[in-house]
Amino acid sequence: MEHMLDYSPELLLLLFLIITFLQSSIDKITDWKGNLSWLKGHFADTPLKKWVPLLLGTVMFTELIAGVLCALGVSQIILFGESGLARFGAVVSCISLLMLLFGQRMAKDYEGAKTIAVYFIPAIFLVYLLQP
Repeated sequence: MEHMLDYSPELLLLLFLIITFLQSSIDKITDWKGNLSWLKGHFADTPLKKWVPLLLGTVMFTELIAGVLCALGVSQIILFGESGLARFGAVVSCISLLMLLFGQRMAKDYEGAKTIAVYFIPAIFLVYLLQP
């Protein structure tokens, strides 16, 4: 518990990523059909249109891994003062966001891409903070 104050910015950013990615991945799992239907329309005029189910599964899996790694990272920091899992979770979070950004740009959804950039800023800052 003594590590909580030493790592408070990192822990707060990890909680942000946990909420973001676990909620998003759980939503994709529980409403697969709704998400798939919306995304098929969103990517209908892109080269990705035939790949939407595979890409949705890939993003869902990556988001779930990012959220779990960040959660494990919180535990590792609090219990041991080590940040290896947290760093890995932050990197996977950034990769997930880059995948989402790529999709938004392919769909020419520039407003959506700007929203992804807003999430990317704290995620990449966390990667920076967690460097050894």
